[in-house]
Amino acid sequence: MTRVIHTGDTHIGYRQYHSPDRRRDFLAAFEQVVADAIDEGVDAVVHAGDLFHDRRPELPDLLGTLSALRELDDADIPFLAIVGNHESTRVGQWLDLYESLGLATRLGAEPVTVGDTAFYGLDHVPESRRDRLDYEFAPHDTNHATLVGHGLFEPFTHGNWDTETVLEEATVDFDAILLGDNHTPDTAEVLDTWVTYCGSTERASASERDGRGYNIVQFADGEVDIRRRALETRSFVFVEAELGPAEGVSRVRDRIREHDVSDAVVVVEVTGDGEPIAPAAVEEFAAERGALIARVTDRREVDTEAEVSVNFADPDAAVRERVGELGLSTVAHDIDDVVRGEAADTNVRRDVKRRVEERFEGEEFRVAVERAERPEVDEETEEVEGAVEVDGPDEGSDEPVADEPGSTDPLDGGDEPASEAADGPADTTETEPAPETESDAAEEGADPSGRHEPNRAADGQVTMEDFE
Repeated sequence: MTRVIHTGDTHIGYRQYHSPDRRRDFLAAFEQVVADAIDEGVDAVVHAGDLFHDRRPELPDLLGTLSALRELDDADIPFLAIVGNHESTRVGQWLDLYESLGLATRLGAEPVTVGDTAFYGLDHVPESRRDRLDYEFAPHDTNHATLVGHGLFEPFTHGNWDTETVLEEATVDFDAILLGDNHTPDTAEVLDTWVTYCGSTERASASERDGRGYNIVQFADGEVDIRRRALETRSFVFVEAELGPAEGVSRVRDRIREHDVSDAVVVVEVTGDGEPIAPAAVEEFAAERGALIARVTDRREVDTEAEVSVNFADPDAAVRERVGELGLSTVAHDIDDVVRGEAADTNVRRDVKRRVEERFEGEEFRVAVERAERPEVDEETEEVEGAVEVDGPDEGSDEPVADEPGSTDPLDGGDEPASEAADGPADTTETEPAPETESDAAEEGADPSGRHEPNRAADGQVTMEDFE
C-alpha cells in the first residue's frame, strides 16, 4: 500500500492585492500541508506544479520553502514534484536546486518508486507543442503507476489537453493521473483511470469561494482511493448587497455588519437599483471593522438616453466589451489580460513577454522578432518601407529584447504553458540555447548546468527523451 498527499498550485510568493500579509498566507498554507503530512505519516508528498507563483521568487519565499522541505526530509517523507507554468524558467528550475540539496525529487519519464507505486512526471507543455509529444515512459516493476501532470486536462472545465490521448499513447498503464493547474478540486474517470485535481491551497482569486485543501490518495490491491482534506486558510467573507430604490451606502454597511470580517478578505458585490456608492467608503468601513482587505464590485448598470451601459465600479467594462468585438488574436487578448490584470507595473513587461513566448515555438518567436527589427528597403529608392521599431531594454535594465518561447486562469489572468524534468525525466521545459549574455542568464535565473535545445528527429517528431 502507498499513501500520499497530492497537492499543488501553492503559488508561494503571490502578493495578492499587493498585501504582504497575503503573501505570507501562501507560504503558511504550504507549511500546513507539510505539517499534516508529518502528522499523518504519509509515504510522500506529491506536488503537481506551481510551487511558486513566479519564476523569480524572492529570498524569503525560497528560504521558507527550503525550511518546510527540510522538515519533510527530517521525517523521511520524500517530496516528489513537477514544474508548473508559473514558475518555469528557460533552463534550470528552482525545483532542481532543492533536488540538488537532497530535499526534492523531480518527476519525469523514469519511474520513482514509493512503496508499491511508481510515480512519473509531465511538466506543463504549451498547447502548440503537445501534438509532437511522444508519451514514452520507462517501464516499472511495481503494482501501481501514477502520472503527475500540470495543465488544463479534459474532461474538466476549460480543458485543452486530451487526457485520452495521453493514456492511449503512454507506454505505461497508469492507475491515476494527479493534476495541478486548475484551482478547483475535481475528479473524473477516463478510460478506467482516475484523473483528479487537488485544487489550490490558498484562494488565488475571489472566484475561488469554496474552502481550500488537498487530496489524500491511497494505492492498494489494484484500487485507488482519493479523499479530500481541508486546510485552515485566511477567511474570505463574501457580502452580497442588493439595493432597493433609495438605498445606498448605509445599506451596504448594514450588510457588512452582519458578518465577522476581522482579519478577513472582504469581497462586496453590489446589485439591484439604489443610489450610486463610493467603493472607497465601503472599503474604509470594512477596514474599520478589522478587515485585512476589502474590495467592492458594483454590478449595477444605468441606462442613459443614448442607451450606454456603465458599470460604476468597473470603468473598464465598456472598453473590455469593445475589445471583445474587435476579433483580436489570442496573443492580443493575452496581452490585454496582462495589462488589465493585477500584475504590478514593474512586472507587466515580463508577464507580456512570457504570454507571447508561450504561444510560439522558439524558432517562430526569433523569426518574428527578426522581421520586426529588419525593415524592408525599396530597391529603387533605397528608402525604408514599413520599418518597425522594436523596444529594446530600458537603460540600466536587465530585460532582453527577446527571450525564450513560451486557465481560465484561476489566477485572475491566466494559467498557461511551461516546462519539465532533469536526470532523464520527461523534460518538456520551454528550452532554448544557453543565454548569450550575462543579462540573459540573470533574467531567467539560469544555472551553469542549464539545459540544451532538444535534438529533433528528421521527421520533426519530439520524443520525451529529447528533453533529457
